[in-house]
Amino acid sequence: MNSLRPAVFFDRDGVVNVSPGKGYVLNWEGFAFSPGVIEALRLCRQAGYATVLVTSQQGVGKGLMAQADLDDIHHRMQSELAARGAVFDRIEACTHLAGTCSCRKPSPEMIHAASAALGLDLNRSLLVGDHDRDILMAQNAGIPETIRILGEHPPTVAATHTLASTTELPELLTRRLRPA
Repeated sequence: MNSLRPAVFFDRDGVVNVSPGKGYVLNWEGFAFSPGVIEALRLCRQAGYATVLVTSQQGVGKGLMAQADLDDIHHRMQSELAARGAVFDRIEACTHLAGTCSCRKPSPEMIHAASAALGLDLNRSLLVGDHDRDILMAQNAGIPETIRILGEHPPTVAATHTLASTTELPELLTRRLRPA
């Protein structure tokens, strides 16, 4: 019997929260959950899937915000989610500038770190993202199923599923998640 758990990996900006456009979410006041995401997280947890946030936050590397600011956003996000029966089992964040590290998307390093920490079965996992680099990260990690939320970034890399918005995510996950 496989003791490893499947997971659903979520990108943050544009998926978990409303995209800040070309800027950054620099504080909690700039953060707003995307419609349908809290329900989607609850569905994942009810099906026995681990939930992992994988996010690139180079605003820290650029000096636009401190690591403490990012930690505060994630702490408050987790508190809000916990109050609604949905929380991330792990958060992986790359705060480095592009080209200065090995963990930046589309590298699978954040997924591999979460997998090692939580004992995840990547072959039974999914990723939800809104950008080609998210889909490529999943492919590079060997995750077979991807869900793209259409947004500001025109897709050039094919995902398994494509949704017009996060409001469609709970319905798709209801059909796709198999009890862990």
